[in-house]
Amino acid sequence: MSIPIIVFVVFFVVIILANALKVLPEYERGVVFRLGRFVGVKGPGLIIIIPFIDKVVRVSLRVITLDVPSQDIITRDNVSVKVNAVVYFRVIEPEKAIIAVQDYLYATSQISQTTLRSVLGESELDEVLSSRDKINKDLQQIIDEQTDPWGIKVSLVEIKHVDLPETMQRAMAKQAESERERRAKVIHAMGESEASEKLREASETLAKSPSALQLRFLQTLSDVAAEKNSTIIFPLPIELIKPLLGKDWAK
Repeated sequence: MSIPIIVFVVFFVVIILANALKVLPEYERGVVFRLGRFVGVKGPGLIIIIPFIDKVVRVSLRVITLDVPSQDIITRDNVSVKVNAVVYFRVIEPEKAIIAVQDYLYATSQISQTTLRSVLGESELDEVLSSRDKINKDLQQIIDEQTDPWGIKVSLVEIKHVDLPETMQRAMAKQAESERERRAKVIHAMGESEASEKLREASETLAKSPSALQLRFLQTLSDVAAEKNSTIIFPLPIELIKPLLGKDWAK
């Protein structure tokens, strides 16, 4: 056998082996088609196929993060908003992801957009802003049911941002300011009510003990004198100091 023929045979064998041996990482599976017919899922590790007859389509089993672009949505109370979201999913049945749908990434993206518009369109604006956990759960369940025939498991859906019109933002800011003012007035009124109740209790106590009233009066004079270094003219009812003047002066 001549050298050129040997070189050709060696080269041909190398080509055959290169096409027959495939190495798949732990996170990938190979969907194998033989002459166009599905024959099985192989991997991970080293797999052997029939060159030029078998075709291997690689499918990743890792979690895929899908960014859902902003969608123009009109809520149930006729407010126009823009909402975007993020979807986390993974392929759990590689053969369905390849056979049942042409492009599972594009199909999942489209079903996520339509579901986002549908669910938020049935909700009021207050629900969209305050009940995100419930809406996220509803979105996850609906999208997961729609993509289940494709061998896809949706694990999480999160609304990222709700863009409100400027007029609505101003209205909500005014509403929040009014709510803060209302709470401040309520707290102030409660403080006044508690203070008046304590003053009433104090006045009843002082009324029952004239000597206590006198001591409180003298303490007030002492406090004022300590703060103001000047002469103080203070009107004083004579009834308060009669006990201090003695019986002869009172007569």
